[in-house]
Amino acid sequence: MSVLDSVKAVKKAEAQMASQTEEARNRALEEIGRSLEENQEQIFKANAEDMEQAKKDGKPAPVIKRLELNADKLQVLVSGIRDLIQLPDPLFHTQLARELDEGLMLYRESCPIGTIGIIFEARPDALVQISTLCVKSGNCVILKGGSEAAKTNRTLFKLIYEAVLKAGLPENCLLQLEDREEIAELLKCAGYVDLLIPRGSNSFVRYIMDNTKIPVMGHADGVCHIYVDKAADLEKAVPIIFDAKTQYVAACNTVETLLVHRSIAAELLPALKAAVDGKVEIRGTQEVRDIIDCIPAAAEDFGREYMDYILSVKLVDSVEEAIEHINTFGSHHTDCIVTEDAEAARLFMSMVDSAGVYQNCSTRFADGYRYGFGAEVGISTGKLHARGPVGLEGLVSYKYKLFGSGQTVGDYASGKKQFHFRNL
Repeated sequence: MSVLDSVKAVKKAEAQMASQTEEARNRALEEIGRSLEENQEQIFKANAEDMEQAKKDGKPAPVIKRLELNADKLQVLVSGIRDLIQLPDPLFHTQLARELDEGLMLYRESCPIGTIGIIFEARPDALVQISTLCVKSGNCVILKGGSEAAKTNRTLFKLIYEAVLKAGLPENCLLQLEDREEIAELLKCAGYVDLLIPRGSNSFVRYIMDNTKIPVMGHADGVCHIYVDKAADLEKAVPIIFDAKTQYVAACNTVETLLVHRSIAAELLPALKAAVDGKVEIRGTQEVRDIIDCIPAAAEDFGREYMDYILSVKLVDSVEEAIEHINTFGSHHTDCIVTEDAEAARLFMSMVDSAGVYQNCSTRFADGYRYGFGAEVGISTGKLHARGPVGLEGLVSYKYKLFGSGQTVGDYASGKKQFHFRNL
């Protein structure tokens, strides 16, 4: 079967999927969680084979780290599914109720987006998070994971698809694509796919955006910043920076650039150097290198997503200069100010144009699971429909339902009848 024919089959299942009750969708999630736990050895075996192949192929360490699916990660996934079951149903909520005229009632009700295509990197845990979020939100989903995780993804998808069918969800509500060549075919499926969410490199996301008529939501880069203000508590600053850079270096919410107020640089930088020495490579401007021994930073290091144990460091004179730098070189993902000055924090958080703006905490908190969304399908740096970690709310739209009793527009156009617009 061609990709187009497969996608058409998914689209055909869309209406039935959208009408599933909350009970049916939660039952499917319970089956998925149970199946993952009961078949974990099968999952780990497939993942070990993917890991071995990635090492043979010389894949970089951050990619291999993303690829690994161990017992701890699987338990987090299963726990996330159980949390997702407990979240309120995002569907069938009345957002507006208005009487336009006597016997003419208008309602706006939340509903699934429909059919969503998600192309993601070599993180098999992403397949579980994405598919379960789509099940909970009543969406059909087409999944294309990274080739490095081919065996793990194939195993996970088989278990998940069998579980949702066992729970009574419609056939073809989930589809997995495996070949890279199938991406180009998927991009041609405008009219059958309602939304594409790509997760990958800047060049890959740009390729998707430039080669499809399907609406695209997502982010290209994760160039995140931490600005340490003159009023910062340095005992907080160093652990925050260390966590944001090292807790999971391959993530899009890892800090890449550190901005430091000149007045506290002589105190902060040596403490930071001692904390990260041997773990993180610091690339600093000349002013930074006058204070600590580090590698010279090139101009292109600012605005760069390393996804590695590398941190660019620059000194600034003010919170305003930090804001200007972030808005110029950042990717509008997640940026943080470390300060005890409430006014500096207010200015930073109102003027930095990013999906997430933080005070006194690690940028690594930018995550759907940590926001209590259950999980996320990705992080959006756009401003339309959804922004930041995209959980259940980002996967629903709405429709208008109008109930009449024989009314025609001509009566209102002629003045015979008038609207009175009464909110219920």
